[in-house]
Amino acid sequence: MSRKKLLSPLFLILLPVFCLPARAADTFTVAAVGDIMMGTAWPEEILPPGDGEGIFDNVLEGLRGADIVFGNIEGPLLDDGEGIKCGKKRRGKNLCFEFRTPTRYVRHLEAAGFHALNIANNHSFDFGHEGVESTVLALGEAGIQAVGGENIAAFFIEEKSVAIVGFSYSPPSSFSHPMQDLQGAAEIIEELKEGYDIVIVSFHGGGEGKDALRVEDADEIFAGVNRGNVVRFARGAIDAGADLVLGHGPHVPRAMEVYKGKLIAYSLGNFLTYGRFNIQGASGTSLVLRASIDLETGNFTGGTIVPVELRDRGIPYIDPEKKSVKLIRDLTGEWQGGAGLVIGEDGEIRPATGP
Repeated sequence: MSRKKLLSPLFLILLPVFCLPARAADTFTVAAVGDIMMGTAWPEEILPPGDGEGIFDNVLEGLRGADIVFGNIEGPLLDDGEGIKCGKKRRGKNLCFEFRTPTRYVRHLEAAGFHALNIANNHSFDFGHEGVESTVLALGEAGIQAVGGENIAAFFIEEKSVAIVGFSYSPPSSFSHPMQDLQGAAEIIEELKEGYDIVIVSFHGGGEGKDALRVEDADEIFAGVNRGNVVRFARGAIDAGADLVLGHGPHVPRAMEVYKGKLIAYSLGNFLTYGRFNIQGASGTSLVLRASIDLETGNFTGGTIVPVELRDRGIPYIDPEKKSVKLIRDLTGEWQGGAGLVIGEDGEIRPATGP
């Protein structure tokens, strides 16, 4: 019998059995990554070699064996149409970007083992509602759950129910809850916590680029848009009942912290961003976050930062120099929120004990 099931409002669907490594029976593992854009066919075709076959192969060791594999997909999975976000603005050249990834590329996400992907972000509506709906449909047909707004990913793990909900600084819609509305976000999480044993919160917020490496307990303004106070949002989410908070959007890794026993990753950076993203410096320094969560308490029990670097126009590779480990150690250590988390030079992470 499968040990993992997908929750549905009307019935239970058994998911495929995965060969999982030995682990404590009272914990489960989340493998989480940041931004994914596998290439675009708009406004010009910029797609990876071989139509993307094997595009995740170099980093599969970081994804395999997790109970839930999660990431953030930038832009819709859609086969035709013209972008509506940029309008008459000049596309590209750091002024305005729209992405449209062919729906057939969902097979690469499926082959990599993703179970849930966030769609609550500023690129989901590059092609309007049609693009978002196409994305949700394509993901669903591949057995991957969309996360964002009213789209709640839900799982059974060892007979415990787990939900993943998505928030973003982008305008509210049925596909994205607004993270700036702290009270509204708390109410959504509190309601979910009444129905699920474990609640994981995803958010797309904060500034962008090398100037956004450091977490600030303040509203972050980028390109004239308030992209939220990520500290207040993340800690407020945990106060409301969240057990793990996963951030993305700045396109660079950020600090992590343990708050009230729960892990917060403020940004997981870029993960696979082919052709149209800056991958220089910290923008090309990436990771797979593997976090073990106690099924009874929801507390963070330990994990690993699997170091990744982006090369060949944005394809991920395991990084033997472990640059992301050092970067996140430094960012976490210099930030006051780093108290409560120990990050080893090898990438092992664990809650701090004692004062």
